[in-house]
Amino acid sequence: MRRTGPATALITTTLEAAYRYFGLERRSVLIAVSGGADSVALLEGTARVCGRLGLSVEVATLDHGLRPEAVEEVRAVERLAALHGFPCHVRQLRLKAGAGVEQRAREARYAALEAVRLERGLAAMATAHTASDQAETLLMRLARGTSLRGAAGVLSRRGTLVRPLLERTRGEIEAFLREQSVGFVVDPMNEDPRLFRSRVRHDVLPALSRAAGFPVARQLASFARLAAEDDALLSELADTAWRRLVRPEGSLDAVGVRALEPPLRRRVLSRLLAQVGAVVDDATLARVLEAVARGRSATLSAGLQLRAAGGSVRCVRPQGASRGTLTLEGAGAAGLLKGTGWRFQVSAQAAPPGALVLTLPEDTRWPLTVRTRRAGDRVSGAQGSRKLQDVFVDLRVPAERRDLQPVVTDSEGRLLWVPGIWGPPGRKLVGGQSLWALPPIPSDGGSAPL
Repeated sequence: MRRTGPATALITTTLEAAYRYFGLERRSVLIAVSGGADSVALLEGTARVCGRLGLSVEVATLDHGLRPEAVEEVRAVERLAALHGFPCHVRQLRLKAGAGVEQRAREARYAALEAVRLERGLAAMATAHTASDQAETLLMRLARGTSLRGAAGVLSRRGTLVRPLLERTRGEIEAFLREQSVGFVVDPMNEDPRLFRSRVRHDVLPALSRAAGFPVARQLASFARLAAEDDALLSELADTAWRRLVRPEGSLDAVGVRALEPPLRRRVLSRLLAQVGAVVDDATLARVLEAVARGRSATLSAGLQLRAAGGSVRCVRPQGASRGTLTLEGAGAAGLLKGTGWRFQVSAQAAPPGALVLTLPEDTRWPLTVRTRRAGDRVSGAQGSRKLQDVFVDLRVPAERRDLQPVVTDSEGRLLWVPGIWGPPGRKLVGGQSLWALPPIPSDGGSAPL
């Protein structure tokens, strides 16, 4: 029999408003239920509002394979779902205990739930995170060191994942279950003092509440919600700044970066580091910010380096000048210049989009050699010859790019072409052949033309 009371009114009102806010009226949702208090309350409360909302509900429950008693807990969830007429989907995860089990379990859990949602064609997946979970997450991240983005904690919505009970505390959840005389299980992992979250839940939050003289979970959760809103605005402004400052080859305009307000500067530089796979932490970001301010370099992870010179901010992997060579014997020859990402082909056809082209005369001295620069390389022009190094300097080619820049020579060693940098005076195509140079795409890890 359905019971009423202040806790029941609070939970059902919260759920109905949340489902409407998420746009789920007359749609469908998969509820993740572990058998614990929060998820049982989500199931029970949703059962009381789904009729008014026209909401189609299905349930998913998981056995992580870590505790033998989980088998009975899964059966209890199946019975509860059947009591309300909801289809219930059970998945076995078969995880192994050991290092990192919390993170591994979380990743496997979300992957399994999303798979069920997709199989069933449901609009959303709901989990039972509460304001108490939010407060714990915030304290854990603050203790470890975090930014405003980390302080945002658990988001109420992320894609198809929704958390309709995020405004309610664990105490309010348990009061609702008492009013409904509905039981729940307690996961022993939640009581394990070896786990950081467990210590925050049972030691830190109660101590903070005692010091404040009132329960603080709701205030902490409110701060996390406001932090999420502020971070969303700053992220949007940073995206706009990124689009304005990024150059075609992936570097950033150094003057523009320095002109940004610190919160935007940090976000833009963090994005630059993340795109090359560098670790982004407080210490690294501090070095990067100083390097950009002073026009210097900073060491990153994985052998990478940030350089803020020559008017640009870029991430590079310092390498020596020695590279492989590519030999092109004649018509139809093609290949990749190893270590640079540049591709070359000799063809009489129209070049593909994005290719640089050198027309080849009939008297071309084959084979052609494609290599990287060497000491003494010179280019010839109407004013005589010049050192290739001087050409690089005049064009402000970044130092690390020079060692990845291909040059093309003929069989006698004469330098014919430096794709994207220098070429011979224009001439008519006589032999019908041309040499294509296709610059590297970002995943090649090579240079890009200026």
